[in-house]
Amino acid sequence: MSTIAVVYGGQGRYNEAEDLWIVVRETRKRVLGEEHPDTLTSMSNFVSEYLNQGRIEEAEKLATQVTEIRKRVLGQDHPHTLQSLDNLASICRDQGRWREAEEQEINVLETRQRVIGPDHPDTLTSMNNLAWTYNKQGHIDQAIVLMEQVVVLRFEKLGKEHPHTIGSVNALAEWRQFRDSTSFKLYDSLRSQR
Repeated sequence: MSTIAVVYGGQGRYNEAEDLWIVVRETRKRVLGEEHPDTLTSMSNFVSEYLNQGRIEEAEKLATQVTEIRKRVLGQDHPHTLQSLDNLASICRDQGRWREAEEQEINVLETRQRVIGPDHPDTLTSMNNLAWTYNKQGHIDQAIVLMEQVVVLRFEKLGKEHPHTIGSVNALAEWRQFRDSTSFKLYDSLRSQR
């Protein structure tokens, strides 16, 4: 059923997807318990459904609940807990809460570097997300330096044809072009006058 819910969500059939997620979540709660990893995965998937529907407050509330349970049950450093923390950072990013997103992303990145290694694909995703957050805050030089590292590591680990590598290369090229443009020089001089 969860696979069908994912398909429905991907097709934009959000109400049908939500109905199925409710059934999956409630069944898993009843059969496995509220704190079982599979139940928490269902709840996390439901967060995505809320986000697809633009129901940000409900998504954040549920994501926070899932994160707190995962911290308690699985531990702060468990990959699923880190994914939940990353999801919360994403919700902050989507709302323009850049500073909060940055703090969360740095925490997730540092933990992933320590626990799964500096070149694990999930760590690279954390680096990529943090670079985007720096960029959105106008910290273009910081964003470029971090994205350069992402590009090198993704090239080595995922290959030059991988969609994540290509996406990072494109972002880096755009940011460099913007940094070197007249528009950025004007933006930067106005920002420094504040």
